[in-house]
Amino acid sequence: MEAIAAAQFGRRKLFHLVRHAQGKHNLEAEKSRDPLTSFEYLDAELSPLGWQQVRDQRKDVCSSGLLKGIEVVISSPMSRTLQTAVGIFHGEDDEEFTTVDRPPIIAYELCRERLGKFECDKRRSISHYRSRFPACFNVQIENENDILWKGGDEIETHEAVRARAMKFTQWLWEREEKEIAVVSHGVYLQQAMIELVKNNLCYPLHNDPLSRIIGPGSDAFVMKNTNCGRMRTPYEIEQLQIKDSAKKNVSVEEVEVTN
Repeated sequence: MEAIAAAQFGRRKLFHLVRHAQGKHNLEAEKSRDPLTSFEYLDAELSPLGWQQVRDQRKDVCSSGLLKGIEVVISSPMSRTLQTAVGIFHGEDDEEFTTVDRPPIIAYELCRERLGKFECDKRRSISHYRSRFPACFNVQIENENDILWKGGDEIETHEAVRARAMKFTQWLWEREEKEIAVVSHGVYLQQAMIELVKNNLCYPLHNDPLSRIIGPGSDAFVMKNTNCGRMRTPYEIEQLQIKDSAKKNVSVEEVEVTN
């Protein structure tokens, strides 16, 4: 992370972190996690409630003017994240918005959910997603098929998820865009923030109306508390939570980064 700060010294970025809307697998997980190993939930799509959450967030990003500032959207290459990304940042085809108001969407492998035995976290072929999202799908993934998901009982460790998240952060900070939206997954986003706190790269302060996370030196992070992920007191790592969109709206955090 020190290398990131050195390389990006003097630059400033704003990240909008979006947890995908409720998926069909989230509904099943409330009853039992066993069905999530079924092929029926392979690359689970959004539930009806999830689609409503997307529509609500679409209205919010348009009415607030947030959409006009976002230069690019980076999405996990899964159906539920791509549906969320397209729905929120592109909207319906008949909307009164030009292509200028629709930032490019890039699918990127490093921001996928924690890998393991659950079929809902196994992606389909890149060709499948290209056909499903032809107007917006820009892929920066080398492998046509999913070589990361192994199946079986082994699950990616939290340490491995955090290491992957830091590689992704490095990639984001090296991009030229200053305002970026990231559409990913609850566990992934949570572990990314935990890694920043654990390594003393940032610590939380609580000022209304924003929760601020200030890092060593000139690094600074600002998290806006909407009705989603939030920082709570006391400051233990375990208190860093991203709420489930099955019960709340789509998880969205704004993270401001300055060097």
